[in-house]
Amino acid sequence: MRVSTRFSDSIHLLAFIKIYAGERLTSDLIASSIETSPVVVRRLMGKLRHAGLITTTPGTAQPVLAKPLSDISLLTVFYAVEGDKALFAVDPKTNPDCIVGGNIQTVLQQYYQDAQTAAEARLAKTSLQDIVDNLLVEQAKKEAVQ
Repeated sequence: MRVSTRFSDSIHLLAFIKIYAGERLTSDLIASSIETSPVVVRRLMGKLRHAGLITTTPGTAQPVLAKPLSDISLLTVFYAVEGDKALFAVDPKTNPDCIVGGNIQTVLQQYYQDAQTAAEARLAKTSLQDIVDNLLVEQAKKEAVQ
């Protein structure tokens, strides 16, 4: 099973819009940074626009963040592109006549819920400003070495 990258790609897209603001930001250009197709970028932008995180003008290549970076939490981005999806899933099809198969869903569900709650709390505390600040620090480190 392939793990979705919509969430990280959306964070990437939003950071790209901020860092390259003022430039012509086509879906092709953004896709080249994410290393995905422009179609995927346009789909993600549609979800982000629907969630009120970006604004776009048809016929232009100038998406704009709709809010300050500090007002956009990673949890908001997650919900925008993934919905209210659980981070973990318990296999519902196990052998009910087996000690493990008959009880695994009940046992794992609470652990998974605790992990979900902790992850959501952490994502809610992290803003896109934190991400962009760290991206710029990492770039400065690379440039200092050159």
